[in-house]
Amino acid sequence: MKVLVTGATGLVGSELVPFLTKQGHDVYRLTRGKAHEAHDIVWDPSRNQFPKGRIEGTDVVIHLAGENIAGKRWNSAVKSELRRSRVEGTKLLCETITQLETLPKTLICASAIGFYGDRGSEMLNETSAGGTGFLADVCREWEAACEPARAKGIRVVNLRTGVVLSTKGGALAKMLPPFKMGVGGVVGSGNQYWSWITIDDLVGVINHCVTHEKLSGPVNATSPCPVTNYDFTKTLGTVLGRPTIFPMPAFAARIALGEMANDLLLASAKVLPNRLSESGYQFLYPSLEPALRHLLAPQTSTHV
Repeated sequence: MKVLVTGATGLVGSELVPFLTKQGHDVYRLTRGKAHEAHDIVWDPSRNQFPKGRIEGTDVVIHLAGENIAGKRWNSAVKSELRRSRVEGTKLLCETITQLETLPKTLICASAIGFYGDRGSEMLNETSAGGTGFLADVCREWEAACEPARAKGIRVVNLRTGVVLSTKGGALAKMLPPFKMGVGGVVGSGNQYWSWITIDDLVGVINHCVTHEKLSGPVNATSPCPVTNYDFTKTLGTVLGRPTIFPMPAFAARIALGEMANDLLLASAKVLPNRLSESGYQFLYPSLEPALRHLLAPQTSTHV
């Protein structure tokens, strides 16, 4: 198939593009920078510029683009850009693909489990109501921005992704230096649930959504075994062979990260991937310790 990927140079996209190419698909990268390869297509969502001619004949669009949610300390300007990059970029993309002579069959659009907000130990699945707060509002608008595509009969999957585990970026990569030095520890109470997924499984999930035509609407991209921050911390320490005795109280997290700490570190979302399970997806790494051992195999220590 002809597959168009936005956010192709990001943490997920940089793993997804080679995977899809090896599967035999003709993969094009939609980029806001300069074109470096023949399959690169430049677009500028801020100027409403989109090269429709080059994307004719696309079968599947995978939309991963958006400003890094944890790239900068949040203030009103940063939050506005986080919202704009997701909502307006998605709306432009959807309006553009609905104007093509031949419509794509499928749009897989990134979203996040931030949709559910801070929900304690409540078991959450795709039928659960949305939560409250900045990220919940952004995710709700982000998913709603796909409506032009959905209204034209394009199959739309809103992929609500959890904490993506990779040593190349994201939360785990930021946690590794202090944990390796033995100064990692529980954040806040440690009782908040972190719903996670390995980068390997996320790529597999996206491919699964491409090939399983009955999947549409919200799909939770999380492991079936969410864990508390306490359990995540202790498991990571065990895998690295390091103590985890230096907690970060909630007030310290808020001082260090500001408002971002509430939504990214202290909020609790116990999310289950019901729709993936029902559609037959088999997780490579459903449990945390084997997942971390896989990801950190070259980095594990024999020292205690």
